[in-house]
Amino acid sequence: MVVTVVTTIEITLPDALAEEAKGAGLLSPEAIEDLLRCKLASDRLKRLQQARDRLSARPEEAMTQEEIHAEIKAYRQEQRIAAGS
Repeated sequence: MVVTVVTTIEITLPDALAEEAKGAGLLSPEAIEDLLRCKLASDRLKRLQQARDRLSARPEEAMTQEEIHAEIKAYRQEQRIAAGS
């Protein structure tokens, strides 16, 4: 069984905006839910793009073959120690 919790909200809008929104069908619970979901998704995408931009602004240098092999060797050693061998 799925239980859905619902929150009731009250908003205050200028009369002209409220009338226009009502005429456009934007004040129904479904329309408001859609607007909120779209805005949240847009904000998440914007934060993801900002994070990507920050990361690309300071790219890390690629590891050398020696560094890669040293990391693999250290990982394998940690696994042996953890396994008790």
